[in-house]
Amino acid sequence: MKIVIASDSFKGSMTSLEVAASARLGILSVCPDYEVVAVNVADGGEGTVDAIIGALKGTIVNCVVSDPLGRPIQASYGIAGDTAVLEMAAASGLPLLHVNERNPWVTSTFGTGEMIMDAIARGCRKFLVGIGGSATNDAGMGMLQAMGFRFYDMNNELITRGSGGVLGTIARIDDSLVSTAVKESVFIVACDVDTPFCGPNGAAPVFAPQKGADVDMVSLLDDGMASFARVIEKKYAVNVVSVAGAGAAGGMGGAFLAFLSATLKKGVDMVLDAIDFDSTITGADLIITGEGKIDFQTAKGKTAAGVLSRAKKQHIPVVAIGGCVEMCDSLSQLGFAGIYPILEEKVPLEVAMQREFAMNNVQKTITRILKFL
Repeated sequence: MKIVIASDSFKGSMTSLEVAASARLGILSVCPDYEVVAVNVADGGEGTVDAIIGALKGTIVNCVVSDPLGRPIQASYGIAGDTAVLEMAAASGLPLLHVNERNPWVTSTFGTGEMIMDAIARGCRKFLVGIGGSATNDAGMGMLQAMGFRFYDMNNELITRGSGGVLGTIARIDDSLVSTAVKESVFIVACDVDTPFCGPNGAAPVFAPQKGADVDMVSLLDDGMASFARVIEKKYAVNVVSVAGAGAAGGMGGAFLAFLSATLKKGVDMVLDAIDFDSTITGADLIITGEGKIDFQTAKGKTAAGVLSRAKKQHIPVVAIGGCVEMCDSLSQLGFAGIYPILEEKVPLEVAMQREFAMNNVQKTITRILKFL
C-alpha cells in the first residue's frame, strides 16, 4: 500500500512537514510495511515558499527591500534554477505595520518589485508569486515602479512614489526603460479571490477598511482605481475593471495581468503544479490531507479541497484531518472519504495550539483511522 500525506500547516501549532511526520508515525504504528510519502503543500499563502522550494530542492535567499512605508527591511524568497518563489507579504504585507500605521492611501508595493528585481539579477526568469495579506491599495504601482515602469501626471510630471493616494493623478504610462529581462519573464500569480479591480465589490470597498481606510478614503481609493484602469486600457488595451481577481492585493492582480501578462491561478493549484503533485500521487491507495480548521472555506479552494480535486482524477480516496471541523453542506458534498478532528474532547485553545500536543493528536487520530480502515 502507498499512502501520501499532503497536509497544509495547522497555523500557529504545526508546519506542513510536522503534520506529515506525526501522521507517518501513526500510519507505521499500524501498518509498518506501508510506503509513506510526505509532501509539503500550501495554498499560496503562508508556507508557499517553503513548500515549493523544498520540493524543487532550491534555496532561500535574503535581500533588503522597502516595507510598505518605505523603510528598509530584510525579506526572504526562494530560488530553484531560474524560478523564483515569492510571497508579496514578505515585503508589502499588513503584519509589517503597527495597527496605527495602516493607511492604504500612502502604503506601497515598491518592496515587492525590489524582490522581483533582486531575483532577476540572480538570473530568475520564472516567478511564482503569492499575493495574499497585502497592506496596500496601490494597484501594484509601487511594484511596477521598482521594475522600471514610470508614471506621469496630467502636467507630465514624473510621479516618484506609487501609493493608493496618487492613482487618480496618473495620466500616462512609460515602459520604455523596462528591461528585456522583465519583459521576457513569466509570472504565475496565486490568487484565491474573485474581487474585481474597482467598483462596489472592488479592491477598495472589500479590503481597504482592514488596511486602515475609513469610508471617505475607500471612496477616493476606488475612484483612483477606476481612473488608473482607464489609463491602463488606453496604454495596453486591457480592461481590468471587471476581471475576477484583478482586485486581489489592492489591485496587484490587475497589475500583474495588464503589465506583465501574468497567469492567475488558485494558490493551491499553483503550488501543486509547481511540485508535480499529480505524478507524486500516482499509484497511491490513500491520501491524507488537512489544515488547521476545516469548514465552509475549505470548499472554496483551500489546500484540502485542492488535494481532493487532484486525487479524484486518479480515483484515490482522501481523508482529511483538522484541528477543528465545522461540517456544512458544501463540505459534505466535496467527496472526502472521511473528515476527522484531531481532538477527541474540548481543551483550552492555548493547550490545543501547543506543537507537541497537536502532533501527538495527529498521530493518535491517524492510528484510529488506519485501524478502522
